[in-house]
Amino acid sequence: MCRKLIAIAIFIVLPAVSIQPHRHEAQSATSRLGWPPAPTAKFVASTEKTFDQLMADAMSVMHRDMHNAGYSGEADHDFVKMMIPHHQGAIDMAKAVLLHGKDPQMRRLAQEIITDQQSEIQLMQLWLKQHVTQSQTPAVKSGLNPEKN
Repeated sequence: MCRKLIAIAIFIVLPAVSIQPHRHEAQSATSRLGWPPAPTAKFVASTEKTFDQLMADAMSVMHRDMHNAGYSGEADHDFVKMMIPHHQGAIDMAKAVLLHGKDPQMRRLAQEIITDQQSEIQLMQLWLKQHVTQSQTPAVKSGLNPEKN
């Protein structure tokens, strides 16, 4: 089971990592081809959409949120900020499988992904609260340290 999760994670991570250098290229190609703009809403799992539509929606929301996470220059912080929407994307994709999938083994895997990823998101959110970056504290960044004034 662990190997399957690792394989799935690699399958999801590699495309996301390779997208960043081509971000502007992809955005210009999107506008030239007339594709719809990136979604502005959160993912909603619904039987009114096909599996393909749900997966496309989940990936669009995930990629948008990962790109919008921003960079602080602190690797640990930036990693966590991008992994939260990445994990949420995995949850959204797993929900699509639960709505449309038939194979009991895949449905079980999807449920495990939801449970595990939600737990990891909570852990990352807690870590972020405990590790406020310098870029998130404007008084320190601008040299206006309230303790010295």
